[in-house]
Amino acid sequence: MELADVDALTSPAGRSALAAVAAAGDADPLVLGQRLRAEGHEAALVAAAMTQARLRGRARAKLGPRADRLLLTAPGAEQATRAAVAAGHAHRFAAAGLDRVADLGCGIGADALALLDAGLSVLAVDADPLTAAVAAHNLADAVAAGRAEVRCADVTAGVVDELGAGDGAWFDPARRTSSGRRVFDPEAVSPPLSFVLATADRVPATGAKLAPGLPHALVPAGAEAQWTSVDGDVVECALWTGPLARPGVHRSARLLRGGRELRLDDTAASRTDVGDVGAYLHEPDGAVIRAGLVGAVVAELDGRLVDETIAYVTTDSPATSPFARAFRVEDVMPFGLKALRSRLRALDVGTLTVKKRGTAVDPDDLRRRLGLRGRGSATIVLTRLRGRQSVLLVSDVAAPPA
Repeated sequence: MELADVDALTSPAGRSALAAVAAAGDADPLVLGQRLRAEGHEAALVAAAMTQARLRGRARAKLGPRADRLLLTAPGAEQATRAAVAAGHAHRFAAAGLDRVADLGCGIGADALALLDAGLSVLAVDADPLTAAVAAHNLADAVAAGRAEVRCADVTAGVVDELGAGDGAWFDPARRTSSGRRVFDPEAVSPPLSFVLATADRVPATGAKLAPGLPHALVPAGAEAQWTSVDGDVVECALWTGPLARPGVHRSARLLRGGRELRLDDTAASRTDVGDVGAYLHEPDGAVIRAGLVGAVVAELDGRLVDETIAYVTTDSPATSPFARAFRVEDVMPFGLKALRSRLRALDVGTLTVKKRGTAVDPDDLRRRLGLRGRGSATIVLTRLRGRQSVLLVSDVAAPPA
């Protein structure tokens, strides 16, 4: 998508082409393209409208029904904050009693829309002209109502100096290179973490969407880092400062599962006992692990760790936690290809799910080397037990009803 496409798609002819593509539903793209061109739509406009339809279709799972009304770029849709996650961001700012939030690195406007939904005014800023133009379209109603302003600008070039009492700042730093490669160093993103923290010194209500791999040592005193997972997939670490951070909470986990929200933080009781594998194994959610809260799951389950460095919890009796997935342990053996192959073939296994933690074994390579041809399925866990490489044969325990 190019800057000229924004003007074209928002013109009367562009809106007509978008509506025609949307009305066609799942029609064959080649047939649809030919029909629309035959009806008088320009070929370039038809191609742009069909690209938008594809992007909107893929974005619905992330952005909800609103995706059908937005202009999208491929990288913008991929990097946009999920609607449910963005709503949580907006709630923090609204609960802090703020009037306006500067969305610095606004992308296509997903967080800005959530902030507007929460009753806040928004200053949306992005350095990329195409992205800023797309955001301006997506926020057009709020701009017309005087509740939003969209700018194409470098967020480090004086924008923060305009913020005053009643304002907050939200950063979504660019975490990819121009070639699309992910950047993991917090100081190599744009803007860097040091600029975010410097902004927090001037604008106390500052938040930032960071990569899940943020080291705990980089979370400042008095700030809260919250790792969020959506249906088991860890999507971000949000850093909250000033009135946006909960008093006494330094690290927390937020789990979103099928519309349900769960939270755990480092004020919860914690234990780090280590012991032998019992009858049940529990796999904490990735956000819990990233937040360093596995000990809280150990305490909740009245269990123990299988190894002091591994985030698996075990219990002797049935137990459940909303923060962990439970398995029944069917067998435990030292890791060895020959013995494992023999055990799985005896069970007539053909489809093997491999879970791992604390081992360099590649699951795909292991499946190839095992050469299973059975009719059944099984799940194994490759991990360390008190420092020894081991294999656990497990079966899923049904989760309790929500």
